[in-house]
Amino acid sequence: MGEPVQLPKGGLRGQADRQAHENQNFVLRGELPDVGPKDGQVRWPGGDSLTRPLVGADQSYRTLAGTHDVGAPHLTVTGAKLGTMTMVTSRGPATVPAWLFSLDGYATPLKQAAAVPSKPPPSPIEAAHDIPGRPIDRLIRITDDGRSVTVVALHGVCDDGAGVDALETGGSVVLSAAVKGHEGGGICTKQSRLQQVTVKLERPVGDRVLLDALTGRPVPHKGLRGVSPSPSAS
Repeated sequence: MGEPVQLPKGGLRGQADRQAHENQNFVLRGELPDVGPKDGQVRWPGGDSLTRPLVGADQSYRTLAGTHDVGAPHLTVTGAKLGTMTMVTSRGPATVPAWLFSLDGYATPLKQAAAVPSKPPPSPIEAAHDIPGRPIDRLIRITDDGRSVTVVALHGVCDDGAGVDALETGGSVVLSAAVKGHEGGGICTKQSRLQQVTVKLERPVGDRVLLDALTGRPVPHKGLRGVSPSPSAS
């Protein structure tokens, strides 16, 4: 569920490098490992682990880089080695195998998850119908103890903020996003914005799946470029 690519520490420097990453404009100026292990271990802090197949460095690079535009800003990859990265999964934060791509001009690598993700389990709920609210935009984090999750939900300027409720079962945590304090039933034409909402749970997430009540599917975890959600709590 986590973002499979993590930028060098401190992020990319300058608009040109950010544009190159946005456009997947990379140039390879070194050699990538020809072979690597076929499988790797995904590990959770509690000691649990899962064996998953790994993609090779060349395949990982081709996923990272699109068609090279010679005249546009680009990032230069000078090599790669297999390492690890931490990312969010449906069972909480995990350490996963990753290809560490060295970039020209950067002291730390760009990381891309090398483990092939497991197929999500079938959703135990169906999408909700005829209820107000918008689907949750994305999952941001799960605390180390698993007792709270932070998501991004829509907050309209005509209401008092985004609110997220949780219904916990043995195998899932169903999150339902709605606005607070909107009255009148009319349509608000003013611009909405995204807002972080932290939801406290009765017990740790553990290996339960986080589901969106409106879609019936796992809560997505995706990067939002150019959006800085404001903090809130629920």
